[in-house]
Amino acid sequence: MMETEVAVVGAGPAGLVAAIEARRAGCKVTVVDENHKPGGQLFKQLHKFFGSRAHHAGVRGFAIGEQLLAECQACGVQVHLDTVCWGLFEGNRLALRRGDRSELLHFQRLVLATGASENALSFPGWTLPGVMGAGAAQTLMNLHRVLPGQRVLMVGAGNVGLIVAYQLLQAGAEVVAIIEGLPRIGGYGVHASKVRRAGVPILTSHTILRAHGTEYVTSAVIARVNTRWQPVPGSEQTLAVDTSCLAVGLSPMAELAWLAGCEFAYSGPLGGHVPMHNEDMQTTVPGIYVAGDIAGIEEASTAMEQGRLAGLAAAESLGYLSTEEARSRKEAARRALAELRAGPFGEARQEARERIVAAYHERMQRRD
Repeated sequence: MMETEVAVVGAGPAGLVAAIEARRAGCKVTVVDENHKPGGQLFKQLHKFFGSRAHHAGVRGFAIGEQLLAECQACGVQVHLDTVCWGLFEGNRLALRRGDRSELLHFQRLVLATGASENALSFPGWTLPGVMGAGAAQTLMNLHRVLPGQRVLMVGAGNVGLIVAYQLLQAGAEVVAIIEGLPRIGGYGVHASKVRRAGVPILTSHTILRAHGTEYVTSAVIARVNTRWQPVPGSEQTLAVDTSCLAVGLSPMAELAWLAGCEFAYSGPLGGHVPMHNEDMQTTVPGIYVAGDIAGIEEASTAMEQGRLAGLAAAESLGYLSTEEARSRKEAARRALAELRAGPFGEARQEARERIVAAYHERMQRRD
């Protein structure tokens, strides 16, 4: 059985920063990730980040990932890739699968940074080859250099849909249209402006009705929807496309938190059921922390600051940081989070986050 003080499941931005903070404080830290390359979503992100210099403004996502990897290597974090964490058992033991071997990892503190999965959308023809998540298309393009299709319909005008649509254009595909069920664009105006300048129409209050094809998608039928989300008769359009990308939201990948017995609360703005957690990202199970999209869907910069909080809190609980030093550094991370969540896009998520934290404290008071 392997031994560590702080185990981190997930080598995305949240997990890497949590590992760095805990290791720099003096903890023995082990990171496991099922992928063959760490970095999570960062290595698919070719666009530059927004915000302040402290939050990597002007730096492309993959470059941020490379920086975090270098920091992990420099401070001695143990990283096990191609390692599936398939179980969490009593006695603080993670069940791992590496190659053809299964083994256990015993930990004292656990940070779950398992990310999120793409939501699907059901309609006639949705199982045809050519219908895929926008994240899958981004992985094909930016990691494997494979163009997913020649003529693409993007379903969803949030940041993911807008960014991936622009990257499809850069890769040489034609984006026939972006459709959005809401009456407004959900992503940042700067991303919408780029695709519009490239000649891509963005049709709000529209949905996909069905995809046609036999061996793969050959066309898609879209229509306008009314205020009750019902298709408007006579508004149907048939688009000649070979790919339909779905950018219809993400859901936290929280299976390990369920196994651990963490208590959950539902939050629409945060993507669904999320583990209740306090200001330090600790769940209702002492010693288990969450960070990143498992704690609610937000941006990569936010995930990093959550990882920082979780790593610092874990190190403090093990005695590697004094209360004063930990408080100062955690407050800095909380101020950074408040800055990242400022503005109209972040306010709803900030309010939702406060409700999750309040639910945590209410539940813990009931226990006492």
